[in-house]
Amino acid sequence: MGKTMPYILVLCVFLTACQEPEEPSFQPVEIIRDLNAIVNPNGVQENFQVELGGIPQSIFVRGQDKDNPLLIFVHGGPASPMAPLAWAYQKPLEEYFTVVQYDQRGAGTSYLNNESKDLAGTLTIDQYADDLIQLTQDLCARYKKEKVVLVGHSWGTIVSMTAVLKQPELFYAYVGIGQVIDALENERLGFEYALAEAQKRNDTLALAELEAIAPYPGDGPLSAERVVVARKWPQFYGGLSAFRDNSMYYFKLPYLSPEYSKAEADGIGKGLDFTLPILLPKLFEVDFKPVHVFPIPVFMYMGRHDYTTPSAPTAAWMEQVIAPVKEAVWFDHSAHLIPFEEPGKMFLHLVQTVRPLATGSD
Repeated sequence: MGKTMPYILVLCVFLTACQEPEEPSFQPVEIIRDLNAIVNPNGVQENFQVELGGIPQSIFVRGQDKDNPLLIFVHGGPASPMAPLAWAYQKPLEEYFTVVQYDQRGAGTSYLNNESKDLAGTLTIDQYADDLIQLTQDLCARYKKEKVVLVGHSWGTIVSMTAVLKQPELFYAYVGIGQVIDALENERLGFEYALAEAQKRNDTLALAELEAIAPYPGDGPLSAERVVVARKWPQFYGGLSAFRDNSMYYFKLPYLSPEYSKAEADGIGKGLDFTLPILLPKLFEVDFKPVHVFPIPVFMYMGRHDYTTPSAPTAAWMEQVIAPVKEAVWFDHSAHLIPFEEPGKMFLHLVQTVRPLATGSD
């Protein structure tokens, strides 16, 4: 009997621990924060602010081994920070890279922590690219690296491409996700896709709204109201998340973020409302088609169903561009949100193909 007592005690402790308390002592976000904690002594988990171009911006750095290559992720939007969503897909990458997310000027916490009057006159593509260049230099000095791997998403591909073309020596490779090559052509293709889908489905509401803004994009300035309609319907027909008529998970993920408070998650929309009217005219001037030579290895991750930034112009550009290494990678089950739609395929390519360019391994 005496010999069985320890086992009985262990069983009792286990059963007690597994019993759900009547009132949970912590919230789901606290569980996620605990799971995501970097406890490896050689790892890095830091949140801090850096002044870039005269504006303090929020930096989030995570990785299981600080000897790994640095990877900077440049979020989209404009003003759609990825830092409060990255917990949903980024953890495996942190075993192979030290991953940097940052809230760009006018985005997320970088918007909330600055006065709007100090930001408005600074919202230019060149300034965003210069911020990224400065951030890259600062991070290389901080973590004793020569270069970084650069990943841009959506609007962030414009910032990233501009930065690479300015100072290619800072980057081992560039990966574009939902790449913008010709912004106006993207608008035209998205509109045509939505119109064709609406006609096929006999969707009278969509047809009425789309026909009201036709011809789109047209030759004149694009108002925010027309852009909203033109984006609404392609996304409803699966052009933001493939096979979905909404992407609610994407918009709600910040509320489970271990990096953001609820107030900060609530504030994301304020940054969007502030930056979008200023940046839209500049965004629609973007055209990288004249870039026939790219100075570093370039990889394009293209969603087969992406009609937010349609992939056809990117595929055409990749056919003609000359680069030290280039590869167009199709994600057949994704639209615009590849990191969430096909995270495994993205992870494998980044680790197996891109990482060796930063480590010198085959």
